[in-house]
Amino acid sequence: MTEYVIPFEKLRNTDVGSVGGKNASLGEMISQLAAKGVRVPTGFATTADAFNEFLEHNRLGKKIEAELEPLDTNDTKALAKSGQTVRQWIIDTPFPEKLDQSINEHYQELIKKSADGTTFAVRSSATAEDLPDASFAGQQESFLNIHGVANIKQAIKEVFASLYNDRAISYRVHKGFIHADVAISAGVQQMVRSDMGSSGVMFTIDTESGFKDVVFITASYGLGETVVQGAVNPDEFYVHKPLLQKGMNAIVRKSIGSKKIKMIFSENTRAGLSTETIDVEPSLSNQFCIGDQDILELAKYAVLIESHYKCPMDIEWGKNGLDGKIYILQARPETVKSQTKNVTETFRLKETGKAIVAGRAVTQKIGIGPVRIVKDPSEMHTVQPGDVLVADMTDPNWEPVMKRASALVTNRGGRTCHAAIIARELGIPAIVGSVNATELLKEGEIVTVSCSEGETGIVYQGELKYEVTTQNDGELTPPPVKLMMNVGSPDMAFTFAQIPNHGVGLARLEFVINNMIGIHPKAIINYKAMPSDIQKVIDYRSRGYDSPKEFYVNKICEGVATIASAFYPNPVIVRTSDFKSNEYKKLVAGDIYEPDEENPMIGFRGAARYISEEFKECFALECEAMLKVRNEMGLTNVELMIPFVRTLEEAKSVIRIMETHGLKRGENGLRLIMMCEVPSNAILAAEFLEYFDGFSIGSNDLTQLTLGMDRDSGILADGFDERDPAVTKLIEIAIAAAIKANKYIGICGQGPSDHPDFAAWLVKQGISSLSLNPDTVVSTWKQLTQK
Repeated sequence: MTEYVIPFEKLRNTDVGSVGGKNASLGEMISQLAAKGVRVPTGFATTADAFNEFLEHNRLGKKIEAELEPLDTNDTKALAKSGQTVRQWIIDTPFPEKLDQSINEHYQELIKKSADGTTFAVRSSATAEDLPDASFAGQQESFLNIHGVANIKQAIKEVFASLYNDRAISYRVHKGFIHADVAISAGVQQMVRSDMGSSGVMFTIDTESGFKDVVFITASYGLGETVVQGAVNPDEFYVHKPLLQKGMNAIVRKSIGSKKIKMIFSENTRAGLSTETIDVEPSLSNQFCIGDQDILELAKYAVLIESHYKCPMDIEWGKNGLDGKIYILQARPETVKSQTKNVTETFRLKETGKAIVAGRAVTQKIGIGPVRIVKDPSEMHTVQPGDVLVADMTDPNWEPVMKRASALVTNRGGRTCHAAIIARELGIPAIVGSVNATELLKEGEIVTVSCSEGETGIVYQGELKYEVTTQNDGELTPPPVKLMMNVGSPDMAFTFAQIPNHGVGLARLEFVINNMIGIHPKAIINYKAMPSDIQKVIDYRSRGYDSPKEFYVNKICEGVATIASAFYPNPVIVRTSDFKSNEYKKLVAGDIYEPDEENPMIGFRGAARYISEEFKECFALECEAMLKVRNEMGLTNVELMIPFVRTLEEAKSVIRIMETHGLKRGENGLRLIMMCEVPSNAILAAEFLEYFDGFSIGSNDLTQLTLGMDRDSGILADGFDERDPAVTKLIEIAIAAAIKANKYIGICGQGPSDHPDFAAWLVKQGISSLSLNPDTVVSTWKQLTQK
């Protein structure tokens, strides 16, 4: 017997050919996941048989075939006219009696199962299993807040007609498909009153990087169509699956969206198609639209659904404003990032051109685009996606605009300056220390920036051809030491974590503070004493949090937790903040609190700050955040590292202060590492190691302080070399002392990334790990495993 309409409860995934992927999936979840607590609103679906019989009724299908057979889809006017004609025929044709009766019966049954006042959504679902829904159901027609059987039938007709929108007709013709071979199903589903609550979309995978250990959730007020259509900037949340399954507070990242509009139910429009879009009150826009418990519940649902389907999933959800409960509205397999494989890229120019300017190469890539010269930070907004950013120098505040650039070129700076560090974090080619790039390069001219030819990077005139070769990282063999990674930006953590690694040897907290907070910690502590203009900035940036202090602590937590969860359970060594006074001064209100120093590189920084009366309260906020990351969130793979400890007394004092804030060596597995970057650290290595669980050699500062060279000086760049005998002598002493004390010894400076011979030498000395820039991990790995 032909079935025209089937209740969701009787559908399974095997019914895709009859009711389409969306409707089959709803039935699958209702029948298989309800017992595990996943709430899915019920409903019914029309079948492919129903649609095909509808086309046979009154010979409608023959009329459509005759109309479309001679159509030239390249003639847009003719296409539009024929499409409109066919769609109107469908709307005007009555349902066959049995289909009409079946819709009536199932609608009445659905009403009995529904609370008073329940309305319904009617959505399209293509039934051809091997054909993408979007191509054939056109705009993915959705009709919301429908009530009354006459309006339900009208919406089903609209869904049927959507199979013949202009784009769908044209697509089928170009692909050589026969129109009559494709059917469509209409799903009728109870609506959740998310117009009075919130809704959104979530993925069981990071949509940008393909990282599989997080649930990515978006949320906004009102019905979910605004999120699906991209009409609103939603809140975003990341939840770490392994920690969630251990019962921890696994929310590792929260980003507040503007949420300026929302879609709600309305009775002011025609025939029950009753929704409208209204503005959201600013007080609500400045709050997260769902709380932590909702976020965790959504993530648990997502994990259950992914586990059942055995693949990454794309899920729509809604929170009912009446009962406060969360419902799953749709679920389908994610088909883009989940298919991506891990590969290593190698860039090579296929031709040469006229060289315009040269400098030190950063990252081993090639970028092409028009020159955009930025002479002042106030001009950063002029940089467009794909531009080659050219500047005298940059600092961490430039990171947001650097993300848009295809490449970076600066006049000043060595290979350990901020421009170089940020470029490596973002994975874009950069040339630093070019001296006069802002004079030699012309605004708007197309150039090729090549950093693939060794230590010297060259800017060529015009667009040169290049090739990128890839290698599957799975082909790598185990290296002789642990190869870790230097990571600053949490934004890149999920991407970098997919490069072969043994953890993070250096996570820079100052990157988190600069990019996710941007406010001097003393202004946070002394908020009430701040001028009104600074208070306004703090208020805006801390919206969604109960207080500026809570914002500061939680943003540090989120930044660190994002990196730590990306590399979990491998160790992640987090260096507490190592801003210099000139860098702190660039934060909001920094000019109020920071001293003017002649040489901030060897000034008020590192441990000296933490133990000073002026900065103790600020360091306490960092400690509070680290304690929360480890104890509340469960990220015990986080180890802490103290930078720039000049004396044994500083070492002793910092350890004592951290203990008063609950961060005691050995408790809950906590390891405290010290940066070995001042010559005194190596000279008194055995004594310093009495206070710490190991060293991480900071070869950048150790080289600069041993040789008396400014590491940012372009003039002295040629002499700045970690392989100088004086530097390697101190490194030998530090490694030997750590091995003797049976403690951790690694290196997180620039040297091993730039010099394969230096990396090999360190291995011979017995170092435990090398922490490298992400772009050099695989090449160093291969170098060390060559026989």
